[in-house]
Amino acid sequence: MTLIKSISGIRGTIGGNPGEALTPVDIVKFVYAYSARLKTQAPKADKYKVVVGRDARLSGEMVEQLVCGTLVACGIDVIKAGLASTPTTELAVRFSNADGGIILTASHNPRQWNALKLLNDQGEFLTAEQGEAILRLAESEDFSFADVDELGHITEHDFTQEHIQSVLDLETVNVEAVRKAGFKVVVDAVNSVGGIIMPAMLEALGVEVVKLNCEPTGQFAHNPEPLPANLIALREAVVANKADLGVSVDPDVDRLAFICEDGEPFVEEYTLVSVADYLFRRARKIADAKGITLEEATAPYKPIACSNLSSSRALRDVAESYGGKYLSSAVGEVNVTTLMHECGALIGGEGNGGVIYPASHYGRDAMTGVALFLSSLADRGLSTSALKKTFPAYFIAKNKIELSDKALIDKILSELKNIYAKEEINDIDGVKIIFEAKKQWVHLRRSNTEPIIRIYSEASTMEAAEALGNEVIKVAQSIISSK
Repeated sequence: MTLIKSISGIRGTIGGNPGEALTPVDIVKFVYAYSARLKTQAPKADKYKVVVGRDARLSGEMVEQLVCGTLVACGIDVIKAGLASTPTTELAVRFSNADGGIILTASHNPRQWNALKLLNDQGEFLTAEQGEAILRLAESEDFSFADVDELGHITEHDFTQEHIQSVLDLETVNVEAVRKAGFKVVVDAVNSVGGIIMPAMLEALGVEVVKLNCEPTGQFAHNPEPLPANLIALREAVVANKADLGVSVDPDVDRLAFICEDGEPFVEEYTLVSVADYLFRRARKIADAKGITLEEATAPYKPIACSNLSSSRALRDVAESYGGKYLSSAVGEVNVTTLMHECGALIGGEGNGGVIYPASHYGRDAMTGVALFLSSLADRGLSTSALKKTFPAYFIAKNKIELSDKALIDKILSELKNIYAKEEINDIDGVKIIFEAKKQWVHLRRSNTEPIIRIYSEASTMEAAEALGNEVIKVAQSIISSK
């Protein structure tokens, strides 16, 4: 059994002993701590209001009852969104002017897992400082619940259609062009909430939908992480149905992956790249037609794209090709969104298929990602595979070094910075070495749970990416041997 507590929430396997897995005791402690923090962070006269949404995994209803009951016991009113994607719940906080939100999902983790993800009053993940305060309070077990006259109340509201309409209303989503294009799309929702909302949105866009694993039973039809190895059935269905596109989402619909019309993966890293290309291309056309600057064309946002340090350079290349800029953050969605807030970015996200579009909200949203992607396909008049070929070609290799002594990690990272001092170095999250002349990079960062250094390397071919990773591994091993 496993229980992982972090600044972003609590995650674990269902069943077992308190403190060792995600048990009712741990859920109540954590929700109480969140409730107490809510009251100290934003004092108000009337009752606080929190949105609760969940994915379709088997433990979802049980966890939902515990979470909602604990919030009520803390004197907080609950808006129960029921089966709702992560982005739907995030938007629901804003739609209902709530004080916060709790998402019940373990994202791409297998069926035995569940988690509580915590939101602020903007429907965004908490800061590291806020998360740490909740962890401390939960561990202290200094609890005091509301008396009978101060208990909260539960109301139910399905935000699915409001989420869909908010996507259709985005200025950059070309509903008319998508409808005219007559696309056929196969959707694999791994039998979770994506099977409810994604087909409904696509049909509202006039898309012919072929459903695959779209019954929200929580019985995941395959490993729920949307990686090519887990999407064999989707790839076959796209070809068999002569579809224009295959769409795979994870259980809570914040990540997505595309399959080309020929059954080949579009590649997760290029989900964000393709959406960014569409937005920058559109802005550049507007700027040129009106004789204004690119910054004026993207207002109120800046012509900047953001991703984390381990994401593909292709996003930078695309942004700069239109006269835009690129900035990178430490790994983690909250780090990307923080950077996007600071710089006023037009678009951002992560290389795992997470698209963050501030014109909608500051959270990964597969719904917005699909709508913008289809708008791009309709605008370019290209097949999915042909669109992929218009982007810079990069390949990422993933390796790791296992260590018996965690203390060696800092030594390795420090000495690598000295060895590669002539190259561009970014050390905000581990060490990223950028070989600008070759358009290559390697990123080394520690694991939070194991004595491991994860090593991502990127180059224009997989062979070159692997070679770069192996080169750095050999250097690291020499540092270890010289200890």
